[in-house]
Formats: sequence, C-alpha cells, structure tokens
Amino acid sequence: MNFDLTNEQRDIKKAARDFAVGEFTDVAREYDLNETFPEEIIKKAKELGLVGLFIPEEYGGPGFGYLEQAMVLEEFWRVDPGIGQQLCTISFGVEELLLYGTEEQKKKFLPPIFEGNTIFGFAITEPDAGSDTAAASTTAVKDGNDYVINGSKVMISNGTKGTHMLVYCLTNPEEKSKTGRHSIILLETNRKGYEADRMEGKMGIRCSDTASIYFTDVRVPQENLIGKEGNGFIQLMNFFDRSRAYVAGHAVGLAQGALDMAIKHVKERKQFGQPLGAFQVTQFKIAEMATKVETARNMVYKAAWLLDQGRPDTKLTAMAKLYACHVAVEMVDESLQLHGGYGYFNDQDIERFYRAAKVLEIYEGTKEVEKIIIGREILGNLK
Repeated sequence: MNFDLTNEQRDIKKAARDFAVGEFTDVAREYDLNETFPEEIIKKAKELGLVGLFIPEEYGGPGFGYLEQAMVLEEFWRVDPGIGQQLCTISFGVEELLLYGTEEQKKKFLPPIFEGNTIFGFAITEPDAGSDTAAASTTAVKDGNDYVINGSKVMISNGTKGTHMLVYCLTNPEEKSKTGRHSIILLETNRKGYEADRMEGKMGIRCSDTASIYFTDVRVPQENLIGKEGNGFIQLMNFFDRSRAYVAGHAVGLAQGALDMAIKHVKERKQFGQPLGAFQVTQFKIAEMATKVETARNMVYKAAWLLDQGRPDTKLTAMAKLYACHVAVEMVDESLQLHGGYGYFNDQDIERFYRAAKVLEIYEGTKEVEKIIIGREILGNLK
C-alpha cells in the first residue's frame, strides 16, 4: 500500500496552492463582504487547467481523476472557501454527463467549459424537497419532440451565472417506486421560461453564485435527456458518490487553513511574557487539531482514489464527508478560540472561515443523511 503522491500529483497540488495564494489572498475578504462573483479568477483557473480535473482530455479537460480534483479543491479552500467553492462549481454536474451521457452529448457540451464562458449547474433541491430528493416535484412532460419543464428549485449553484443547467425532474409520476420517477435533463439557461434570482445574504461562501430558479413551460429537446428516463434517482445517487468525495476535500482544505492560522497566531501572539505556543495546553490543542485534519485527509484521499480505480465505496465516501466536514467545523471553532477576541472581527481570515464552515455539514447531503447512508451500508435495510 503506497501512500505517496506521484510527482505529477505533487506538482498539481503545488500549482493549485500557488495559484490560490497568488490570486485569492488580496481579494478574498473584499469578495466575501461584497458578494462579488470572481470572474477574472475563474478565467485564469480555466487557462491553467485547474477546473474540472476529472474531465478526460478527449472532451477538453485536464484528464486527471477525482483524487486530483479533491487535492486541488483542498488547496483552494485552504486559502479561501468562497472562491474555492465557485471554482469547484464551474463544472458542477458534468459527472452525470461522463457517467450517463451519449458520446454526442459529451462532445457537444464538455469542451466549451474550457474553451469559453460555459458554467454548469445542477438543479436538484426544491423548497419542499431537500434531503428527500425522491419528493422533487418539478415536472418534465413530453410534448412532440420536447420536454416541457415546469416548477422551481432553490439554493442552486450558478443559477444566475450558469450557461447550462442539469435539472432533476419528475417525468414518470405514475411509477410506484420512488426510485423510478425522476430523470435528469440538460438545458441551456437562455431558453425561454427560465428565470433565476440570486439569493443574497448567505452566512458564508458569499462570492459564489446561489439562486432560486423558476421554470415556466421551458421547452427542451428530448435528446437532452441524460441517461435513461426514470433512472434519475439512481443516477443522482451515483453522482453524489463522486461529488461528496471532493466536497469532503473542501472540508479538509478549510480545516487545514484554520489550523495554519492557529499555528501562525500562537507563534506570534504573546501572553505572560511568552508566545501562546509555548504553553503546554496550546501545544496539546494544536496536536489534537493536526491529528484530526490528517485523519480526515486520509479518508478523503482513499475515497477519491477508489473512485479513480472504478471501485466507488458509498459507505467510505459518506464517512469521509461526515467526518471531514465535522472536523472542519471543529477546527474553525478551535482556531477562533485560540485567536481570542481578535478572531471575532472580520479583518481576520478566521472569521470568514468560521462563517463558511457550517455549510459543509449541510449541502451535498447533510450530516444526518450521511449517517443514514453509513448505517444502511453497514446494517442493510432492516424494514
């Protein structure tokens, strides 16, 4: 069992780190306070091949894997969660295309992500269907050669900035099985009847685009169906097996960033005539924090590595997300505590990290959902 990264992986990780430090550091606080969309940074990241790392070269992507994706996003979130989140979601949802799209769909929709201003999104969550994705009620009804989509979605990444949106729709309402009623359809957001309102005032990751979306008789060719009609729920679960692995990478990055800040502060801040780090109680705290971050990183890397080996492990991926996101929330709390009163003001990066952390335990599957998945994988369905 080899835990060493390859030279190429080390280079990718370093490139992501250097890019984040160089491009995020001076603007992150302003972007967060003003909820500014980082268009120029997105453009530069595309040019350097630092988005959508799991997209194969034949479709215009860098041609790496989910492990590299997790590592790059870890380095982004380590410097700034908001910009890191937005760079992650540029290609959000294209996993569905890679898993279930036709060759024609892949060649049509994937290369523009890197060649122009294409931004993807995946509209799943509804006002009354969050964790219960089987209850989604946005409909797609066949009419001639089209689907006609009606309904609404909420808290959708890239709702206003996205050019393409995968939509999780109810297409087979007569189906008795909850897992056979939905489908995934890709649409261009400039189609008539598509509207989006940006949701402002988020607690954290404020420069990323989050929106409510409304579909009013949006016509989409049936050829834009991704995968099999009625198979959307199964396809969505397979998507989560992948996306949750690198979302857990977000958490590792944020946790490492919080730890970095804590280490720097306790080395510099003096109390009772010596640095805070000289006190044994502080050393114990730093040791505990570092151990938890490293444990989370190992879980995330293993889950992502298994994906790249073609052996997705639903239980391990859920464990990685549950644990890494819990660690991230704990790390920002401990780091802010070590900063004392200074950490409570928004001129300190730890304040921004503290606000950003909680979302990790909510999106892409709440911590309660992850526990349900883990429990079922271990015990089976006992009903």
